[in-house]
Amino acid sequence: MVRNRSHALAGSLVLAVGVLLALAFTTAEAFYPGYSTSSLTISALGSDTGTPESRLVFNGAMVVSGGLMAAAAYFLRDVYDSMVVPALAGVTGVVGFAGVGLFPSQTGAPHALAAMVSFGGSGLVALAVARAESAAFKYASAVLGVAILVTLAGFVGLRDGTALGIGGLERWVAYLGILWAASYGGFLLARE
Repeated sequence: MVRNRSHALAGSLVLAVGVLLALAFTTAEAFYPGYSTSSLTISALGSDTGTPESRLVFNGAMVVSGGLMAAAAYFLRDVYDSMVVPALAGVTGVVGFAGVGLFPSQTGAPHALAAMVSFGGSGLVALAVARAESAAFKYASAVLGVAILVTLAGFVGLRDGTALGIGGLERWVAYLGILWAASYGGFLLARE
């Protein structure tokens, strides 16, 4: 009974992270006149160059998402025999997501570290889930995890050296993570 309840709670929380981040990015962009998804990073939405509204939406959503992911990690302890998935999810949520919101891009190194933990952690959690699962979802999780890490390497290496621009390439990384979160949340809910 505890395991089923934990599946449902963890699934709901991870799904909420995916939905919240997708809607927050879109909403913050709407509040930032002249914002370019190609030439500006996602984090520009929460920086001192953004409007007060875009900063509030972006940074607030990142902190809330970090809290939701940390809560999901707590319930994931009952879902898996190993602590790898819960630990990675917790670090990604607290250090990564919440860190991005608490340390906007103008803070420099703290923000860069949080962003890398957020992006890299998303890919690593997806791969850890793929390793821990026996259901068919493990293949989707593995593909998305690898895709996140490959696009992250491209983002770090190429920056704005593609037709997508720095913001467009960064969105590939972020939206792959968002898609994984939404699909994983749904998977956990279906298992419940």
